[in-house]
Amino acid sequence: MRKDILVSLVIGEISAWLMLLIFKNIGALPFGFDKLTTNGWLLPIVFPLLCAGGMVVALFFKKRLSILYQFAKFFLVGGLNVLVDLGVLNLLIIISATSAGLWYSVFKGISFLVATTNSYFWNKNWTFGSRQSKFGQFLVVSAIGFLINVGVASLVVNLIGPQFGLALKTWANVGALLGSVVGLMWNFAGYKFVVFK
Repeated sequence: MRKDILVSLVIGEISAWLMLLIFKNIGALPFGFDKLTTNGWLLPIVFPLLCAGGMVVALFFKKRLSILYQFAKFFLVGGLNVLVDLGVLNLLIIISATSAGLWYSVFKGISFLVATTNSYFWNKNWTFGSRQSKFGQFLVVSAIGFLINVGVASLVVNLIGPQFGLALKTWANVGALLGSVVGLMWNFAGYKFVVFK
């Protein structure tokens, strides 16, 4: 129990610093953090506490709904993986001052590989607690999850198009979020029942 809360705090802290890196590249802090502080110093304090609080809630339901507890751990690791992917990508963009073209594709490939490796180790050792090494199966499940994620987002953005009077930029984020949710469900099922069973 204490280990899960401590790991949640660590994931929250790493995530907060990755968010600050990403927001530095984008040029703004979301959710009003820029109004609270010019440097975003509050995020590395608040976000780990939110992650740990979520884990405490999941631990409360552990005996009644063990899959909810495991999914909460998976959700934290998944959020960290998204931020590792974006953080590495944004760091490479900041270092190179290149955000388009062939180098962007190379950077995206590097960031995806780093995030996938990160995902494997966190999920193997903490989320699912597996002693077996099935990295090949993990890559197959992750690759299919990637195709599902991008496919759903592309369908929502390019074929359905903006709805409810939302601007295209906002709708693009809606599509990305829906793709992530559907991909997350696939990845959880694939990791739980195939990779780390």
